[in-house]
Amino acid sequence: MYSSGHDVVIAGGGPTGLMLAGELALAGVDVAIVERRLNQDVEGSRASGLHPRSIEVLDQRGIADRFVAQGEKHRVVPFAGTVLDAGDRATRHNYTLALWQAKIERLLADWVSELAVPIYRSCEVTGFTQDDTGINIGLDDGRTMRAQYLAGCDGGRSLVRKTAGIEFPGWDPDISYLIFEADMADEPPMGMRHGARGVYALGRLEDGKRVRGVVTEQRLEPGSKPTVDELRGTLAAAYGSDFGINDVTWLSRFTDAARQAASYRQGRVLLAGDAAHVHSPVGGQGLNIGLQDAVNLGWKLAQVVKGISPDDLLDTYHTERYPVGAALLKHTLALTALNRGDERTKALREMMAPVMQMDAPRIWYGAMMSGLDIHYDLGEGHPLLGCRMPDLDLVGAKGPVRVFDLLRDARPVLLDLGVPGSLDIRGWADRIALVEARFEGICELPVIGPVSSPIAVLIRPDGHVAWVGNGDARGLEAALGTWFGKPATR
Repeated sequence: MYSSGHDVVIAGGGPTGLMLAGELALAGVDVAIVERRLNQDVEGSRASGLHPRSIEVLDQRGIADRFVAQGEKHRVVPFAGTVLDAGDRATRHNYTLALWQAKIERLLADWVSELAVPIYRSCEVTGFTQDDTGINIGLDDGRTMRAQYLAGCDGGRSLVRKTAGIEFPGWDPDISYLIFEADMADEPPMGMRHGARGVYALGRLEDGKRVRGVVTEQRLEPGSKPTVDELRGTLAAAYGSDFGINDVTWLSRFTDAARQAASYRQGRVLLAGDAAHVHSPVGGQGLNIGLQDAVNLGWKLAQVVKGISPDDLLDTYHTERYPVGAALLKHTLALTALNRGDERTKALREMMAPVMQMDAPRIWYGAMMSGLDIHYDLGEGHPLLGCRMPDLDLVGAKGPVRVFDLLRDARPVLLDLGVPGSLDIRGWADRIALVEARFEGICELPVIGPVSSPIAVLIRPDGHVAWVGNGDARGLEAALGTWFGKPATR
């Protein structure tokens, strides 16, 4: 006897879980979230911004303006103590949006509420069993749920991942850090500095009075619940004073451990966000990669649930997102190493600083840290194939329209920029929007630069290009069948 049933249950209502819920709800899937918190309050400020690709995916759903209105735009990218100009990135959103996680979650939760997604609060998933037709899920309040699929978005210590038996290999921690929010009786030095083992940084919170800081501990410390006395000692070791710290409202420990799930899927269980990959927060990519995991997974899971596509479409989620997570771990390991303050590392930073100011490495690094350079291997062809589709300004039947406007409903789009009426998708017309338009500008990809404008392009709901036409329909039916199921009977 089950207390409730849904097509998909998501364990965890953080940014990744919320984004996935929104994607599924837009596709007409009965989805619910199980969240341990009573409300959407976040302890501490946590993650602090959205990168360009994340803002793009929010724009694809028509909600980016909500976030932009509450954040602050920065058209630079930090690199090992220096700042690189990034205002020339090939995107409409060529900035990082400074916005605390608390606000990001609140805005995502409001969107999910508008989509009428139920959230079961103050409870957690405790276990599950799979069978041929679904998955039985137990909650810590004694209730049980039945679903077709379970998505683990429950963080780095994911119970869903552990219960599914998915291995979590990687690199053990070498350094631990304390992050905190508090008052200080004395005036501390603001900004970032390099210590022998890593960075120290202090800054004011939005109220202009309280301090948010991160300090590297003198040795690797275990456990995630440090004491205020440990914080005082770490501050004194780093700065020579604890600055009369008091009223500590948030204190946590994190490390530079880097681990990734061996598989993002095990039967009817799928992992996304921190449940699939953990790493140092250096570079601020974790929350962003989680949102992008959700957008890749959402439409695929929806099509499988609705019977449009076979179950093996879900295998492409791992195929496409695992390399992104693996690269992220390597990047954070490298940046963590560059943040050490010993003389050898200092010399390396000084040598790299002028190199990174050169156009080619600067442009590459800015695109990589922004998520704009992600390319899925969909075979050989036009440079657009497998990349995210640029937000081109088009002229459609009803006037000017942007590419991202066409993706509002999380539905695939066949964009015909050639001779009207030349493409036939009658077998898929019930699930794909055919849009005829004109484009007269320059099509530019990050790092690659300008590319030839496509005559036709098949855009997946996540904004990535699945097929590019060169004046005929060769390969179109194969791409449609691969990504969007068999054609309806004509």
